Amino acid sequence: MLEVNKLNVGYGQSPVIHDLSFTVRDQEILAIMGRNGMGKTTLLKALLGILPSRSGSIKLAEREISGLSSHERVRQGIAFVPQGRMIFPSLTVTENILAGARALVSQGVWDEIYALFPALHEMRKRAGGDLSGGQQQQLAIARALVSNPKVLVLDEPTEGIQPSIIKDIARALKEIRKMRKLAIVVSEQVVSFMMEVCDRTFVIERGRFVHEILRENLDARQMKALLSI
Repeated sequence: MLEVNKLNVGYGQSPVIHDLSFTVRDQEILAIMGRNGMGKTTLLKALLGILPSRSGSIKLAEREISGLSSHERVRQGIAFVPQGRMIFPSLTVTENILAGARALVSQGVWDEIYALFPALHEMRKRAGGDLSGGQQQQLAIARALVSNPKVLVLDEPTEGIQPSIIKDIARALKEIRKMRKLAIVVSEQVVSFMMEVCDRTFVIERGRFVHEILRENLDARQMKALLSI
């Protein structure tokens, strides 16, 4: 579903991502783990076109998108839930969700979103800024889903969220994959969350993948050790 080949990304004269190549299979949940400053967010921003790549290829459903702008990539089927959520605090929950839509949102889509996140239905007329951090994260995911993506990309979705809500988000991502038949790429530092949701994990170190681990080979102590080096 997503194919990245020899991707190079940087800021000014400083390279950050070095010749990264990887694929994300249809309906796979891929986790990218690493310490702060190792390139996770830079990589995701490059996938979305928020940050231009210096060289390399990005293909979405076999179509080259590396030369497209961010909004054109969204039209092609990639959606982003940014770090920090970035919802519109003065808009209602409903208005925030509609901000991510590319066309009229059907009743079926609303039903899916509210089945995934019942709190959003209860608070649909409230301002986004009135929601808790966990509810705002649910809102950011809902906003991304209304664009009907083929690939959903999330940057550290558990940041600043209490453990009980982290478990809810893990369950929601697995349900979204099942419901929408899409692929998911998630950057993360919380090992328990990653082990709950992912099929495969890459560990990134200074802009390069240094480990690739399949779900059946995941070990929490090993992962925590890798992330503490």
